[in-house]
Amino acid sequence: MFKARLITAAVLAPLALFVLFGLSDRYFYYFVDLALLLAAWEWANLSGLKEILPRLAYTAMTAVLLSAMHWFWDGSSAFWVLGVVAAFWLLILRWVIKYPDIGSWASGNVRALIGFVVILPVWPALQLLKISGQSDALILMLLLLVWGADVGAYFAGKSLGRNKLAPAVSPGKTREGLYGGLATCLLVGAGFSIWFELEPIAQVYLIALAFVTGLISVLGDLFESMLKRHRGIKDSSQLLPGHGGVLDRIDSLTAAAPLFVVGIQFIPFS
Repeated sequence: MFKARLITAAVLAPLALFVLFGLSDRYFYYFVDLALLLAAWEWANLSGLKEILPRLAYTAMTAVLLSAMHWFWDGSSAFWVLGVVAAFWLLILRWVIKYPDIGSWASGNVRALIGFVVILPVWPALQLLKISGQSDALILMLLLLVWGADVGAYFAGKSLGRNKLAPAVSPGKTREGLYGGLATCLLVGAGFSIWFELEPIAQVYLIALAFVTGLISVLGDLFESMLKRHRGIKDSSQLLPGHGGVLDRIDSLTAAAPLFVVGIQFIPFS
């Protein structure tokens, strides 16, 4: 399993960097569309839609909404929309903490609606970063925070893990793993604060934002784990050997992106 995971990661990481730095903005957005549509297909299963036609219909609705954003989204309300979505994750945090108590999310229709709230905001978040002055550097930072939280947690958990983080949701995750992931995020934040040549107070803020972004990325992972446990499946799909499905790879990003983009608006880049 580890070998397959390592090989897949060795392919996915360069691919993500090529999409970020090697493609024009148009094809970058198309690639994001594809990833989100694959995630929607997998989320339909998490919502309890087992048959192909209902899952196709859910994915098609996601495609319609993404197309609408391509045509009509001008980014003017992005800050407020993403702020509301980031706040919504506080409700998700409550659901994760209370699990295995079942909340309103247990309804298949509610989970389907939640999928739109979780998946779709990734597009305007990345779009807002793309049109910013630091564009690719900020997207790279976001990706490194998400990857760092995951990789740091994996190795710290393997070597030091003793205390379970959320045993009812994801028995394999430990508090020590969480600390390792967050320490990695602090290093990423410190590195980018130097790269951006920020003033000291802005450097402290960016490092703090990196920490919180790493923290909420873990929540995204835990939330999907909770839904998979409720649904009785191990992975969202088998598309990526050793990693499960696309949703298993971007679940942390769906939580981290809105908060990161809202927080980055308060940094005065030169």
